[in-house]
Amino acid sequence: MNPTITLRSAKSGADQRQEARRPGKGNVMVRWTSPGAQQIEGKLIDVSDGGFRMSHECSSLTAGLFVEFAHFEAKGRARVVWTRIVAGAVESGFVVAT
Repeated sequence: MNPTITLRSAKSGADQRQEARRPGKGNVMVRWTSPGAQQIEGKLIDVSDGGFRMSHECSSLTAGLFVEFAHFEAKGRARVVWTRIVAGAVESGFVVAT
């Protein structure tokens, strides 16, 4: 084992976000063109300087997908970090692409 590598195990369900979040408000528009052109609208849950989280009704958003977005604080390009479906509700987390 290489002594310069440190392995850390993530605690199940632990919040690993690095930036402070602010409550979101209003709608979010997200669109992408690959593998096919789609556009959805959802509700902004929270936002940070580097990303945001939204609720929506589309299970097609998969981690790694790049999208164009617009919400009350910002617009631009972002990458889907995660999407989860719990009890019929869909949420996705995004990091703003620079």
